Amino acid sequence: MWWGLLCALAAACAYGVASVMQAMAAQATAVDSDGIDPRLLVRVLKQWKFLVGLGLDTLGFVAQLAALRVLPLFVVQSALAASLAVTAIAAMALGVKLGRREWTAIAVVCVGLALLGASAEGEGSDPVSLGFKFALVGVMVLLGVAGMMAGKASARVRTPALGLVAGLSFGVVAVAGRVISDFAPLALLTDPAFYSVAAAGALAMLFYASALQRGSVTTATAMMVIGETVLPSLVGVIALGDRTKPGFALVAIAGFALAVAAALALARFGEPAPAEPEPAA
Repeated sequence: MWWGLLCALAAACAYGVASVMQAMAAQATAVDSDGIDPRLLVRVLKQWKFLVGLGLDTLGFVAQLAALRVLPLFVVQSALAASLAVTAIAAMALGVKLGRREWTAIAVVCVGLALLGASAEGEGSDPVSLGFKFALVGVMVLLGVAGMMAGKASARVRTPALGLVAGLSFGVVAVAGRVISDFAPLALLTDPAFYSVAAAGALAMLFYASALQRGSVTTATAMMVIGETVLPSLVGVIALGDRTKPGFALVAIAGFALAVAAALALARFGEPAPAEPEPAA
């Protein structure tokens, strides 16, 4: 089980550094339309920083899949939300200074993850029906429609809505990755969950990049953290048989709450900005 936790932490590190690289690429990409523009992904793919971030995302996703084989969703998703702590530390390379509040949040993330790791029951996922996997495809389609509608909403609603839809899409990626039973190439091609992973991942990146370009980074990232942690964790407990060690339920709840709350406190690092120049004396 502990190797699964190490994989989850490795995924968090990869995602955290990747977000810094992709944020720099997103900042340098012009906005051509008011709504959701699928060509945004094409434009950012022309920048080497985004490609490096995409490579790190791929490594992180492989580590995430490995973690999902042996850990409950509430542990893995909390660890991924903690990637904001990694992003905050990595942002120091861009000149961003961390205050006492940020360092405290980073420490709380570590405490939360330690509690989750100590309470998690390392068992595989309960088998799911083919209907459950097709339901994931339907959810992915609904999220795509919701994201397009959110992109046309008012400025006050657009950013939090896009962030939430992006987070829920990342949640679909996690749930779908969890229920893939056979990773043989031929088996993947006939598994609806595999297509949910690919499509939901693309939608999540598109909607999150759109939210970052058009609104508050803190708002978009906070809503994304909520979307990618809370609902997938509930699905894991209700439908996939996720559980804690006997007598450790309160420990797991406390660890989850601490990790998610600390991640929300670090939400402004969803897109780290260069440090502002100091005023002249």
